[in-house]
Amino acid sequence: MTGRVVVTGIGMVTPLGVGREEFAARLFSGNTGIAEIKSFDTGSLSSHLGAEVVNFNPRDFISVKNLRRMDKTSLFTAAAARLALQDAGIEITAENRDRVGIILGTAFGATDVTAQFAGTLLTQGPSSVNPILVPNIVMNAPAGHASIELGFRGVNTTVTHFAVSAETAMAYAVAEIRKGSADFMLAGGTDILSGFYYESLTRFHALSPQGGGKESCRPFDKGRNGMIAGEGSGLLLLESLESAIARGRKPYCEVKGIGMGSSPVKPTEWPKSSAGVTLTFHRALHNAGISANDLQAIFAAANGDKFLDEAETEAYEEIFNSSDDKPFITSVKGALGESFSSGGMRGCALALSMEKNALPPTIGLTHPLKPLAFITEAKKDITIRNAALAGISFGGTYCYLIFGQSFP
Repeated sequence: MTGRVVVTGIGMVTPLGVGREEFAARLFSGNTGIAEIKSFDTGSLSSHLGAEVVNFNPRDFISVKNLRRMDKTSLFTAAAARLALQDAGIEITAENRDRVGIILGTAFGATDVTAQFAGTLLTQGPSSVNPILVPNIVMNAPAGHASIELGFRGVNTTVTHFAVSAETAMAYAVAEIRKGSADFMLAGGTDILSGFYYESLTRFHALSPQGGGKESCRPFDKGRNGMIAGEGSGLLLLESLESAIARGRKPYCEVKGIGMGSSPVKPTEWPKSSAGVTLTFHRALHNAGISANDLQAIFAAANGDKFLDEAETEAYEEIFNSSDDKPFITSVKGALGESFSSGGMRGCALALSMEKNALPPTIGLTHPLKPLAFITEAKKDITIRNAALAGISFGGTYCYLIFGQSFP
């Protein structure tokens, strides 16, 4: 692939705050968005913690005429899209709206609306279903609502790719810029917490505390016992480097390389082998034109799951075995939980890290699995020339993106 694609805007609605300033302040201070679930009752369940978005007022971002038509997933997405456009200094006009697009990743979509729709349909019949629910149960509703609210009419696509939905969306958006289909692309992910969704995860024994112990999120820790569910939206604004220079915008970073891959794993299981991770990581490095020694940081996919964290750690141990300077590794899922489309929020965190020359800590990590360069107790000040964003999904699906800083 040719053409340099850069990040010039970020928009976030997250458990750590809404907008880049609050998010960054809490992220680098080592705060966590994980707390007891407040939006629905978990009393009958084995898990009670979650990373919920709080203090979010949709009226600050969305017009009254569109507000009542949007579900929670769409509200998060439209708000994050507006913030990303504002951060990049882009105003949608009649002249540019056909060249502004969005590719959104969502793993499960509006699970709250789907549960409400299905419940009414099955208990009261089709005539009792609220018509306003119907458009919101489809997976592409959030991206559609965002484009309607903000007025852009370019490429509009939704990716559902398990826990690498957001990373895959960003990869496809980069391709749209490179082939000239759009001038500006919003890309990232959105997923939400709902009672139905949360209970489903507990029934699958996906959440901490798996096998007992304290309920918590401890990525890469020897004592980890499962993930904590989260929610939120994170979107990057992508454009060509030439466009950013012409507009006088300094990019956060450049998307230098992409690697995608898969391995045979059951649909509901995390990878137990590092082979797929290693292969995909090498593909991303090759695509970026750099070696493993050129990386300073990795924003990991680890979420506290027994198998995911082990496979990812083993891959990095193998990849960087001969490196003199191993990259620093952090997982912000200790602060954000696992929303399955967290790649968008983590991509925003990576962009901020490159801007601020600092890496956030991995909340909950006290006893690392391996002697790698994990960021544990506090942020680390470091100049980051190249960093990797890891996407690893249950079902054996992988997507890595390499970000760098090297501008004229």
